[in-house]
Amino acid sequence: QVQLVESGGGLVQPGGSLRLSCVASGFTFSSYTMSWYRQAPGKERELVAAITNIDRSTNYADRVKGRFTISRDNAKNTVYLQMNSLKPEDTAVYYCYAKSRGPYDYWGQGTQVTVSS
Repeated sequence: QVQLVESGGGLVQPGGSLRLSCVASGFTFSSYTMSWYRQAPGKERELVAAITNIDRSTNYADRVKGRFTISRDNAKNTVYLQMNSLKPEDTAVYYCYAKSRGPYDYWGQGTQVTVSS
């Protein structure tokens, strides 16, 4: 059974930091590109960051460049999102996403991040 379980969300003040984790099971994690998406109320889901499986190259949405860092630990089947200098506009549900080169892809259930004073 495929599972992607996110954790690490919560309430943080502007300027603060959070580290999201996503633990994968039920598929060959090291063969998948891993990404974080987010969806704010009333808005479409958007890509935040992605990391490939082969050379671990990364890409980021312009809005989070320089503030967020995606990383992965294939030995732990885990992908992380370190979020620094958080802003109220970063408030959203954050989702973990796994994509193979083939037709397979999987979503996590999401974790809420709220940035507010």
